[in-house]
Amino acid sequence: MAVDEKKSGAEGKVWGLCKMPFWQSSNGSSSSSSSMQNNNNYNSSNNNNSSSHVYQQNQSQQVMGRSSVVNSSNVSSMAKSLLPTRRRLRLDPSTKLFFPYEPGKQVRSAISIKNTSKSHVAFKFQTTAPKSCYMRPPGGILAPGESLIATVFKFVEPPENNERPTDQKSKVKFKIMSLKVKGEMDYVPELFDEQKDQVAVEQILRVVFLDPEHPSPALDKLKRQLAEADAALEARKKPPEDTGPRIVGEGLVIDEWVRH
Repeated sequence: MAVDEKKSGAEGKVWGLCKMPFWQSSNGSSSSSSSMQNNNNYNSSNNNNSSSHVYQQNQSQQVMGRSSVVNSSNVSSMAKSLLPTRRRLRLDPSTKLFFPYEPGKQVRSAISIKNTSKSHVAFKFQTTAPKSCYMRPPGGILAPGESLIATVFKFVEPPENNERPTDQKSKVKFKIMSLKVKGEMDYVPELFDEQKDQVAVEQILRVVFLDPEHPSPALDKLKRQLAEADAALEARKKPPEDTGPRIVGEGLVIDEWVRH
C-alpha cells in the first residue's frame, strides 16, 4: 500500500509536471503574439507619425519659402520707396518762385531749367491757380545738358483793407514734372498721360513776393533772368536757325494741379 501511494503520488507529480509546460507555453505564445502585434502597431504608428511629420515639415518649408520671397519683394519695394528720387532737372531758384509785389497787376517770375541727365527729358508745369497763372513755355523737351529760362505770369490780387504786408506769401503753388523720352520729338502734353508710371515730380515751388521798391539779391537775380528770357524769346522768333527746346506754343495755360 505504501508503494502504491508513492507511485500514485509520483504519477501525480509527473502529470502535474507534464501539464505545467502546456499552459505556460500557451500563455507564452499568446503573450508573444500580442507583444508582436503591439510592436507592429507601434511601428506602424511611428511610421505614420514620421510620414506626417515629414509632410508637415515640407509644407512649412514651402510656406516659409513663399513668405520669404514675398517678404523680400516687400522689403525691396519698400527700400526703393525710401530712396530719394533721382533728379533729371536742375532748377534755379530751386524751391521758390519770386514775383514783384504789385497788387492789381500782372507780374512775372522766371526760373532756369537744365537737363542734367544723359537722355532727352520732357518737362511740364502744373499750378493750383490756372485761372490767374500761365507759363511760357508750359512744357517742352530738353536734350542732355540743354537749358532754358521759363517765364511765369501771375495776376496779384489786391490785399484786403488795402494793407501792404511785408514778405507777402501766396497759397498758390507750382509743380514741375519730368519724363524721360526717346530722343528728339515734338512735345505734346499727352506724353505725361500716356506714361504716368514713368513721370517724376521734380519739385514743388511756392510763390514768394518781393518788394519792388527795396532792392535785394533775389530781386536783382529775377531781373537778370527775365532779361535772359526775353532775349531767348526774341531769338526763337527769328527764322529757323533756332536749335533751342521744342516748344508747342507761347503763353499757353498751365494744367490745373488738383491737390488731394
